Amino acid sequence: MKDLYLDKAQPGIWKAYNQVAAQVRDAAAEAGLPRSVMELINVRVSQINGCAFCLDLHTRLAAAVGVSAQKLSLLPAWRETSLFSEQEQAALRIAEVITDLPRAEEREATIVDARRSVGDGPASVMLWAAVTINAFNRVSIASRHPVRARREASAGASGG
Repeated sequence: MKDLYLDKAQPGIWKAYNQVAAQVRDAAAEAGLPRSVMELINVRVSQINGCAFCLDLHTRLAAAVGVSAQKLSLLPAWRETSLFSEQEQAALRIAEVITDLPRAEEREATIVDARRSVGDGPASVMLWAAVTINAFNRVSIASRHPVRARREASAGASGG
């Protein structure tokens, strides 16, 4: 049986999801959150959920807005480095707690810490971003959106 692409089967709902994502991006800009922080949320949530399509898309977008290859490669172990800013750390904690949904006490403590660290406005946008990418992950996973091979630019001559 052929895959059922939810975005194609119900384009009105898909359009509404994309409008929500656009509103989250606008709110992030209004709150002074860099696009790089928002893409770190998208990538981290997609890593946790195992969404290949969203990982492929958002790692490219993250790189395009200035997230270094080093940060992207270390993202699963971000807590073990000192490379991430306080704002990025708050965003990643929110991404993880909204995706994993631990017990209420841990969830609330994480959100309170993020609010103290970055403020209510940015924290609320980070929460919305995590909720939104989780929804997109589920649509892509349920639809089995394919990841197509791309020709990557050569990194230059190999050396040791």
